[in-house]
Amino acid sequence: MHKKTAVILLSGGLDSTTVLAIAQAGGYDCACLSFRYGQRQDIELDKARNIVEQQGIQRHLILRLDLDAIGGSALTTDTPVPKNRQFAEMEEQIPVTYVPGRNIIFLSHALAWAEVLGAADIFLGINAVDYSGYPDCRPEFLAAFAKMADLGTKAGSEGTPFQLHAPLLEMSKKEIIQTGIRLGVDYSMTHSCYDPEGELACGACDACLLRLKGFAEAGLEDPISYAEGRD
Repeated sequence: MHKKTAVILLSGGLDSTTVLAIAQAGGYDCACLSFRYGQRQDIELDKARNIVEQQGIQRHLILRLDLDAIGGSALTTDTPVPKNRQFAEMEEQIPVTYVPGRNIIFLSHALAWAEVLGAADIFLGINAVDYSGYPDCRPEFLAAFAKMADLGTKAGSEGTPFQLHAPLLEMSKKEIIQTGIRLGVDYSMTHSCYDPEGELACGACDACLLRLKGFAEAGLEDPISYAEGRD
């Protein structure tokens, strides 16, 4: 039986790797899309390549976007990444690690590639529970983009609506990890840190703290290595 093709936004992080596993378990032929957008944590692209190779995925597109030329984020400039914040503090305001328009831009490219591939399904790893205050990780954003996708594409105008799948949207990090473990995800191959020290995760940025909290709540040890003796 011919599998349906789906475009998977794959950063090489914990969430997107779990989403890839979910899509594969759902029987999709996965085409992975990653971005080199001027991020300081571009080690994640090496992780994405390794994951794609391990999974035997035939199509992996890495696009260059110069979001560092736009700036406005600690991930694309030399602005310090916040460290050791309390979880409650992470939800109080949009942090400096927010990249202006990133998910809008990423999804627009995914939409274009999906239309070329004849794919109606796009998977992404946004999460609105254990999230760091990002407005483009909310269900309202996803619903609005889906409506726009159908209005602004040839496929949508001809009656083939796009389906945007965000299976992690309402999961906690603990639940995401437990789901991935059930699906056989090797989390040692993933990267989450916003401010890595070489190949080591810093262990103190929001992404590291949320990841460590998720593994702890799942009763598991995070298999990656951290700086400052945090592994």
